[in-house]
Amino acid sequence: MIAVLLSGGLAMLIALLGTPLFIRFLVRRQYGQFIRQDGPTAHYTKRGTPTMGGVVIIGATLLGWGGSSLITGNVPSASALLLLFLMAGLGLVGFLDDFIKISRQRSLGLSARWKVVGQGLVGVTFAVAALQFPSENFRTPASTRISFIRDTEIDLAFAGVTIGLVLFVIWANFLITAWSNAVNLTDGLDGLATGTSLIVFGAYVLVCVWQFNQHCESLASAGPRCYEVRDPLELAVVAAAITGACFGFLWWNASPAKIFMGDTGSLALGGALAGLSILSRTEVLAAVIGGLFVLVVLSDVIQIGFFKMTGRRVFKMAPLHHHFELSGWGEVTIVIRFWIIAGLFVAAGVGIFYAEWVAVAR
Repeated sequence: MIAVLLSGGLAMLIALLGTPLFIRFLVRRQYGQFIRQDGPTAHYTKRGTPTMGGVVIIGATLLGWGGSSLITGNVPSASALLLLFLMAGLGLVGFLDDFIKISRQRSLGLSARWKVVGQGLVGVTFAVAALQFPSENFRTPASTRISFIRDTEIDLAFAGVTIGLVLFVIWANFLITAWSNAVNLTDGLDGLATGTSLIVFGAYVLVCVWQFNQHCESLASAGPRCYEVRDPLELAVVAAAITGACFGFLWWNASPAKIFMGDTGSLALGGALAGLSILSRTEVLAAVIGGLFVLVVLSDVIQIGFFKMTGRRVFKMAPLHHHFELSGWGEVTIVIRFWIIAGLFVAAGVGIFYAEWVAVAR
């Protein structure tokens, strides 16, 4: 448990103290945000605000986790390394996207094709590797079974190992793409995505610590009272580092933001959330814990689908937070109320997680 506290604390301090240094570097290089012309007019004042702050979130996470492991003498686990690889890999794709936007002074970065290629390479590598590295108890970091609160009876390997691997890669990449885009869409107001991520990853610290406390010693002892997660404590340590990094970054990202996380941060955080859901065997439950992200995506899907069918719009602008902004709500009001909604979703998700354990433990 000391490793969890150290990881979160170190990451928070590094992000809190390192962000202003990174801001100065970006200002010197004139790496500022380019604002889309069709967005709310109030956002024009944000043009030129330093972006790519996701570099700090990723760096603080890696240093927080690494420092905690070094101090406590923990040997890095396969699950932790895979999760950090997914986060950093998608962060790199986002960094390239941000850099192209800044250098060419346009709202479009990487082309859709190259973004898909980049995300696909990272996602496929993660998915294939997640089914390798069995522990002494023959548990791999991920499973071909679809998971809710734990693995269900729906096994993607129903027709053989090879087909199961292919289907799992497709399923994992769907989750990675979905969560990356969800966080990316939510990152539209100062502090909104950062604060929501802080709440969601904080919940995963609790979930993974609980899984560690109820960990199965071996496959033979696996039962309804325990969880067949390979490295739950290590996942908690990484989740704590991400939570701490978001906490420190939020100090500078809150309204009026001194820096934006950019696609570097949103793709990295979305990938980390997808990876956590896969490795902790909570793939479906994550949709409840991260319910605000899902709500934002649904608003975009509804807007596009309804417009194509009828030629009319449901919202004044999508994603959802821009609808309220154009309705006259203040930016800070929207962000705080969305944080409250995110907290309610997290409470519901953690409640479902605990209620299932209580039910099966009777």
